[in-house]
Amino acid sequence: MKFFVDTAEIDAIAELNDLGMVDGVTTNPSLIKKSGRDIIEVTKEICDLVDGPVSAEVTATDAETMIAEGRKLVEIAENIAVKVPLTWDGLKACKTLTDEGHMVNVTLCFSANQALLAAKAGATFISPFIGRLDDINLDGMELIEDIRTIYDNFGFETQILAASIRSVNHVLDSARIGADVITAPPAVIKAMVNHPLTDKGLDAFLADIKAAEIKIL
Repeated sequence: MKFFVDTAEIDAIAELNDLGMVDGVTTNPSLIKKSGRDIIEVTKEICDLVDGPVSAEVTATDAETMIAEGRKLVEIAENIAVKVPLTWDGLKACKTLTDEGHMVNVTLCFSANQALLAAKAGATFISPFIGRLDDINLDGMELIEDIRTIYDNFGFETQILAASIRSVNHVLDSARIGADVITAPPAVIKAMVNHPLTDKGLDAFLADIKAAEIKIL
């Protein structure tokens, strides 16, 4: 499973990238606003840093302007994936940009029917939002499972990009179901290393080393 990091913070991306934990990056205007930087400038820096797809989101809601914005965004770098919302106009933009040879990430997916439409429109990635479904007492993982089944049934090449990841359990469940990609904040990816028994075992190990006065250097 590929790991995309959901942030516009260059230092956080670089740290994970150095460890081989970054297969791509997802951004949006809200994340870039938090960075306090120009959208084109920060997106270009991210694209230069990572080899994989970098999702950059359009700001328009009508198809014509989304397409124009998408064409401008792909000029930033070859690894840009244009991010469009899962609306009828977004699907029109997806089809046009895909036909032109660009990667497209269709976002704000909350149903399997929506995911089916995105795949038919040629989306490179579909981004179902797990956490936001959980927030309204629906099971986000059921959506991932439904999309996986449908895509496998009909051989769609659109990659399932599990988004709105809130916890390490979301990552684990996405991997079990067979999501192609997860995108998560740096804190969630780093939290995957944590386990209380690891901490307990390390404390005991260090105590034994101290008692035995063992030194390597």
